[in-house]
Amino acid sequence: MSIFDRIGLDAGATRLEDALNFAEENGFYYLDFNADTGPNHMETWSAERIATVRDRCEMTGINIGLHTLSAVNVAELSPYVSRGVENYMRASIDLANRLGCKWTVVHAGYHFTSDPESRLAAAIARLDRISTYAADTGQRVLLENLNYEPEHAEVKYLAHTVEECSQIFDAIPPSKLGWAFTVNHANLVPEGVDGFLDAFGIERIGEVRLADNNGNYEVHMIPGKGNIDFDSCLNRLEDSGYRAHYSMAYGSPEEKIASRQHLASLVN
Repeated sequence: MSIFDRIGLDAGATRLEDALNFAEENGFYYLDFNADTGPNHMETWSAERIATVRDRCEMTGINIGLHTLSAVNVAELSPYVSRGVENYMRASIDLANRLGCKWTVVHAGYHFTSDPESRLAAAIARLDRISTYAADTGQRVLLENLNYEPEHAEVKYLAHTVEECSQIFDAIPPSKLGWAFTVNHANLVPEGVDGFLDAFGIERIGEVRLADNNGNYEVHMIPGKGNIDFDSCLNRLEDSGYRAHYSMAYGSPEEKIASRQHLASLVN
């Protein structure tokens, strides 16, 4: 497939059937969605609804992936709550399998400034268990590198630096845990986009998530409105042999359609 055909979109909590309508009407073949709230809530998926979505994806050739919620603390330590996080992640994998999702995006959780080591250890252990469960049931799990929080913020996301991602990727093999490379998050730390690609290459990447920013804080701008060099980024990925999909995580439906043309035109 051309890069144009491999650029998809993140529909968030938009009703999946409506997102599939939009994707089909506009020739998108890759679609992320969330199932935590609204019309895609996990408890709304009857066998009939699931069958309809699976048939629709098979008929149109649209690939879907479930994107879990980063607000759920994968690095949870507390009794009872930890079990709830584990159940949530397993339920997400189960739903992804029932819907025929090709990938599930997960996160490493967050810490509270005073406990990064213990939280990261908990996250690694939980991600190892969940990715093993996913691999055993036929689902592919992708870890998203998350965003930098301001220096004096008490709560900080894990896996937002090369060092933290390295500790996770060193502990869990790529056969179980892939990577959802989020370009705009990488732009918020000193390593930058190239630093992440220098460290990890493309072998683990199952999805490249796209948005722009000015390198200061988390915001999802349309590519070209911030300071990320998408020309360099996309060509480096393609020249390195990356052939999986991209996901636009910004803008209105109309802006996504126009931005897809722009992004594809940047690739030599």
